[in-house]
Amino acid sequence: MSTSPDDAEARALRERYARRAPQDPRYALTNPAALWPQQERQRALVALLRRHGWADPSACRLHEVGCGHGGNLLEALQLGFQPALLSGTELLAERFATARERLPSALTLWRGDARHLGPAPASVDVVMQSTVFSSLLDDTVHQQLAQAMWAQLRPGGAVLWYDFTVNNPRNPDVRGVPLARMRALFPQGRIDAHRVTLAPPIARAAARWHPSLYTVFNALPPLRTHLLAWIAKPA
Repeated sequence: MSTSPDDAEARALRERYARRAPQDPRYALTNPAALWPQQERQRALVALLRRHGWADPSACRLHEVGCGHGGNLLEALQLGFQPALLSGTELLAERFATARERLPSALTLWRGDARHLGPAPASVDVVMQSTVFSSLLDDTVHQQLAQAMWAQLRPGGAVLWYDFTVNNPRNPDVRGVPLARMRALFPQGRIDAHRVTLAPPIARAAARWHPSLYTVFNALPPLRTHLLAWIAKPA
């Protein structure tokens, strides 16, 4: 579908992603250090959905900002979400093309800036973002995207948030988004947040030694680097 206006941050984001390896083996699901965190996140997501009344998500309208190659939307389909009630936006053309190829035609996708594209106001139950805010380095863009997401939610809906909270000293193209920043972005939201995902360097070291070590280290909350959160919009 149609693209949105471009600006300096959108161009900078394209440049930052262009510097990344297109097929980084660290994130391939054939790598146990990537597979175990994904499975942990899926279990935590299911628990979060059930806790907030979506044990059966087949009637839930869900939109993802920054849907990438479509992996999260594929997971949503496996969990029981219906294609016609799912949608996504993606800024990067190559990722959008891959998502469009992988996902059912009944699922709506927009290519462009999620601040300017997406569902109508107050039309969806859940707006999801996964490691999008940590890829944006401009505070104003943070605010604009959060406002767009909040506007798309119906009263009683929620933002579904997954992102890391700490800076990566080896990667200046990202920055952590702590809980305090999340609260500032969604000041009206009622937040149910949980620490998940063992710090990737520790997860990779554990994977080299023995699979059980991931569970052992991940039992220590201070070693978890991401937040999975349900940010409810008042009814």
